[in-house]
Amino acid sequence: MKVLSVVGARPQFVKLAPIAHACAAAGVEHVIVHTGQHYDPMLSDVFFRDLGIPAPDVHLGVGSGSHGVQTGAMLAAMDGVLAEHAPDWVLVYGDTNSTLAGALAAVKLHVPSAHLEAGLRSFNRAMPEEINRVLTDHAADLLLTPTAVGAAHLAAEGLAERTVVVGDVMTDVLLQVRDQVAGEASPVMKELGLAEGGYSLSTIHRAENTDDAGRLRAVLDALARVDHPVVLLAHPRLVAKCAEHGIDLEAVGGAPGSQLLVHPPLSYPELIASALHARGVVTDSGGLQKEAFLLRVPCTTVRPQTEWVETVELGWNVLVEPGEALVAAASRPRPAEPDPGAATPYGDGQAAERVVAELCTRAGTVTF
Repeated sequence: MKVLSVVGARPQFVKLAPIAHACAAAGVEHVIVHTGQHYDPMLSDVFFRDLGIPAPDVHLGVGSGSHGVQTGAMLAAMDGVLAEHAPDWVLVYGDTNSTLAGALAAVKLHVPSAHLEAGLRSFNRAMPEEINRVLTDHAADLLLTPTAVGAAHLAAEGLAERTVVVGDVMTDVLLQVRDQVAGEASPVMKELGLAEGGYSLSTIHRAENTDDAGRLRAVLDALARVDHPVVLLAHPRLVAKCAEHGIDLEAVGGAPGSQLLVHPPLSYPELIASALHARGVVTDSGGLQKEAFLLRVPCTTVRPQTEWVETVELGWNVLVEPGEALVAAASRPRPAEPDPGAATPYGDGQAAERVVAELCTRAGTVTF
């Protein structure tokens, strides 16, 4: 059997790692297509190296662009890739433009497609990620959802027959990396001279927080006013948007009394090691919300909704708007540990094996 994975962004590389390892263990031929959606080495190449993922077989080199331009370029390039490799399954991951392009290319050419991380919903159609999720779920032949909540969303949309709950592959790799770095010092603690448990990590990159200059300024101002140091890992999109809006990130961090420390992005193991020693996380990333929960690090999410509702329900994540709510939430005390029966909503770390087994079982069963 041959599986062709379509990836292009940092969270997808993390999800790809356990799938690549599970395919190798099962003797499944695995073709990796990198769309080039994230082309910064710290958000791309380093993940393949640090997570032990084979180098991509195909690199589309699409790069940045508007949603339509980027998705269209990927879609156009995928036709030749699918014709050349003739996979039994196209596997797409998460909620990016790469996800939607891969799924649409497959369904147009009548190649069976599976969506890993299906069924997540924010119910906010202003988010491009929400549009990508919904369209991909309705196009794909097999919906591999991480949680019972995701399965319920899919059932409500009439997609129950295509749905299988497999657990969360990001849990697989997160637990593995956590154990690898558990005895190591935090890279940002060492570099910036920070105290154990005395800082928060932050990532801000989503369009809803960066496209509007006033909102972005409000986010940065709030991060600067938290009652402890906040290490902002400056995603290339954030840097570009600050330049576009005339915002000097270094000046915000260097202002009198500012708690904001601007730092380049970290490799995945460095990120996990730094999060393990942090008192909190402030983010608008879907993946980092869940990683913080799995590490039992309090998270403050600068968004009105989250796909990972369990993190909020169990008390480890708070949704906020920029301003005083963000400052207060990021400064809040550590929550109580969740009840053991509710503490593992994202699976047991064996999701990738279930995914590959499901693809093998269903190979040749999809008809058009």
